[in-house]
Amino acid sequence: MDRYERILSLHRILKSARYPVTVKRLQDELECSRATAYRDLAFLRDALMAPIMGDGEAGFRYDPGEGERFELPGLWLNSEELHALLAAQQLLSRTGGGVLSSALAPLQQRIEKLLEEHAPGKRWPVERVRVIPHRTRTMDEQVFRIVCSSVLERKQLSFEYRARSTDEKTRRTVSPQRVTHYRGNWYLDVYDHERDALRSFSVDRISTPRMQDADARDVPDAELNEHLAGSYGIFSGAPKGWATIVFNQKIARWVADERWHSKQQDRVLPDGRFERKVPYSAPRELLMDILHYGPDAEIVEPASLREQMKAMLELAVSNYQK
Repeated sequence: MDRYERILSLHRILKSARYPVTVKRLQDELECSRATAYRDLAFLRDALMAPIMGDGEAGFRYDPGEGERFELPGLWLNSEELHALLAAQQLLSRTGGGVLSSALAPLQQRIEKLLEEHAPGKRWPVERVRVIPHRTRTMDEQVFRIVCSSVLERKQLSFEYRARSTDEKTRRTVSPQRVTHYRGNWYLDVYDHERDALRSFSVDRISTPRMQDADARDVPDAELNEHLAGSYGIFSGAPKGWATIVFNQKIARWVADERWHSKQQDRVLPDGRFERKVPYSAPRELLMDILHYGPDAEIVEPASLREQMKAMLELAVSNYQK
């Protein structure tokens, strides 16, 4: 345990202690010598102005009247937190040029400074942390900023939206509820005033956004979760049915470790195959994800979803029969 970790641990021990803590206990918990425990106590009291009271015989604690208010100045990190910060720094640097790059540049600089302050002169091998973007979409940074501002400032938002499936462009006025990052892309969950319904929009398909003066209508979290996360996928809506998918023994152990939906129902069949049931509304995303498993997965129910998958597979095969 290095000194930063010891000081942080010492602070936590004294802050939570109802009775004086002996030096022997501090030695055991901080994994240090008696002399080191005294040096850390002195540093915490004299340099950081901690309200320490007591002595080596009776033990040490924070003054009851001031201990609740005292916090360590600045940012103190143990080794696990430092490693997490290092990973975050690498994530920011490897996503340069993305929609958040300019906004997060000052934060990245701050992280680098903190790493240097923690261990002066030490080189952190950030190249050992790999971040590989996958299927991310190009997005207008200014659009993203306005969308996020409307969510945080709780203001209505108007914009043009070009649907990916039909390429139809419509003008919408909505009450933004939250932004969602899903599979490498950003989505805006809203209450659509014209349609009097909850909707999700892909932010990369939004153009000419304008934040309005009118306050956004707030939808309770429980209602948002029920509607927008009630079924499989990002454009879920209220569940219209349950899909039953069976995976063969070869892929079963992999699928068993995956979380598809909060309400999924799983079981291992007697022959070793794996069955998963999930609620769904719009079937396209679910069909595409099942298609990913090829011959290792089979839709059992409902018959309508099974027929849709059959049609997709037949169309795919026809591309190779020309």
